[in-house]
Amino acid sequence: MKMLPPLAEALHAAAGLIAAVLAGRNFDAALARADLPGALRAATMDLAYSALRAFGRGDFLLGQLLERPLKEPAARGLLLAALARLEARPDEAHTTVDQAVTAAARLARGQFKGLVNGVLRNFLRRREELLALAAADPVARWQHPAWWIARLQQDHPAHWESILAAGNTHPPMCLRVNHRRTTSADFLQQLDAAGIAARALDATAILIEKPVPVERITGFDAGLCSVQDWGAQAAAGLLDVHDGMRVLDACAAPGGKAAHLLEIAQIDLTALDADAVRAVRIAGNLDRLGLAATVTVGDAGTVEGWWDGRPYDRILADVPCSASGVVRRHPDAKWLRREADIAGFASTQMAIIDALWRTLAPGGKMLYATCSVFAEENVRQADAFIRRHADARCLPMLCTTTRATTSDAQLQHLPDADHDGFYYALLQKD
Repeated sequence: MKMLPPLAEALHAAAGLIAAVLAGRNFDAALARADLPGALRAATMDLAYSALRAFGRGDFLLGQLLERPLKEPAARGLLLAALARLEARPDEAHTTVDQAVTAAARLARGQFKGLVNGVLRNFLRRREELLALAAADPVARWQHPAWWIARLQQDHPAHWESILAAGNTHPPMCLRVNHRRTTSADFLQQLDAAGIAARALDATAILIEKPVPVERITGFDAGLCSVQDWGAQAAAGLLDVHDGMRVLDACAAPGGKAAHLLEIAQIDLTALDADAVRAVRIAGNLDRLGLAATVTVGDAGTVEGWWDGRPYDRILADVPCSASGVVRRHPDAKWLRREADIAGFASTQMAIIDALWRTLAPGGKMLYATCSVFAEENVRQADAFIRRHADARCLPMLCTTTRATTSDAQLQHLPDADHDGFYYALLQKD
């Protein structure tokens, strides 16, 4: 098949990925199946992510521009990708329309070329009118599902607008310096020498001003750093680990928090994950950083299958969740999730932390962690746990990394320009 020009090729590939998500499939799985080469993969991901972040508005605009719903999924995906690019790069409108029409030639024997051309040019003619209509529609304006908006309004009445706005931005790229192999000052100098603008956020975290492929990060392959969001980096310090402790990182893949724990203390660490394929990634990441742990495949909610009966001094319970705090990294989640899913996540979380509590030594600490901003998965979950367990109490925490809102002894990091959204509660067993 003849290759299209680069932008048209990326629009065509993005159309297929967007169509897969709108059909209910996970973006990462669809991307892996597409098996795109490097340069095309990067361009396609940028187009598809932008369209999925803005899907609430793009879908609204298509409703105004089409006489009837478009049944061809790939054509709809192509229009969504092109509309998002027209908004992001208005100075390249002619190129975007031309390349979208070229991409449409490959769909259904070219029968959508005229439609794509007409819809996009109609948008450009009516741009101000249509964007004004979109601004008056909550889903189109905030680019999140209506139920998601309502939850944030209830859970974060003072911050819901900033949370939604952050969810529509490109995520920051933050590095964690491996202090067992280098210093932050030396690593910043290496980045500067490589022409990568960066700044220190704290003693360990470095924010890359403009995200770059990891292949360009000096010393990454040598284990001098890891890519880890600043909010996620808070976990290791909050868990309060010390040399000689027996520590469990439950739901550990891909191993970022496990590695951080090993970088700050000489501990006996078990990294547990239910997915055997993802567990392999833990071992690979630890090996790159020059670290060692016991990597175990097992269900954190059923301890009989993997626990040897010896209690842990510390447990990191980084449980499965809605990922509502990191949605800008996974924009498909906004549209694949349903409100009923949140109760399902909460049920799984409860089962995991109740099971893990049995493995914690008296006087030990368990850090309950999610990458969510929904109260049902966070503060309500921790409060309910305390009520269920008479031997549990919530400890105050001093967060030295990110800015966070505090409720009692619990930390809720809200997403902003420097970090994603995370929640932490530190539980001690009496």
